[in-house]
Amino acid sequence: MTDRKLTRRRAMQIAGAVTVPALMLGSDVNSMAHASIVEGPKSTTPFPIGPTNNQEQQPDPPKKKEPNMNLGAFSVSLTVKDLEASKKFYEKLGFKAFAGNAAQNWLILRNGEHVIGLFQGMFEKNVLTFNPGWDQNAKKLDSFVDIRELQRQLKSQGVKLTTEADENTKGAASFTLEDPDGNQILIDQHV
Repeated sequence: MTDRKLTRRRAMQIAGAVTVPALMLGSDVNSMAHASIVEGPKSTTPFPIGPTNNQEQQPDPPKKKEPNMNLGAFSVSLTVKDLEASKKFYEKLGFKAFAGNAAQNWLILRNGEHVIGLFQGMFEKNVLTFNPGWDQNAKKLDSFVDIRELQRQLKSQGVKLTTEADENTKGAASFTLEDPDGNQILIDQHV
């Protein structure tokens, strides 16, 4: 019975009930626990916001600085066999070409905020593409994390890259990696 009382006591502490000490003295554990849960703590909120009796406020642990991994605009780059046939298909889904060059076998299509790239003869597989420095309209952002900084952050976390951007350059660059399932990811900065 002691284990049951300790378990209920801890549950009541977590719930913030004010009748916790009575549990240890009373013989009718079930009715006291039920009354405390039904009535709740003597407060206007259903659960206490701060410490309750028998609880001390613990300071928040120091927050670890998270890396800024804003990867920019997102699109899916699709490997296609016939650029024109694929363009016509995606137009039926509401996509419209807004960038690219059909003579060079690539087009970028948009439907609202959704962007897909169609690439004939350029990639072996479909690619998840991120463009640091661009918004979803392929317009340059005033402020963004440079691709070389993103690359350093990923490498410091032990992420293996399949190709790398030259750290000694500025402006346009790219690097690639694969997720654990072999999906290709292209980080491609154009500015």
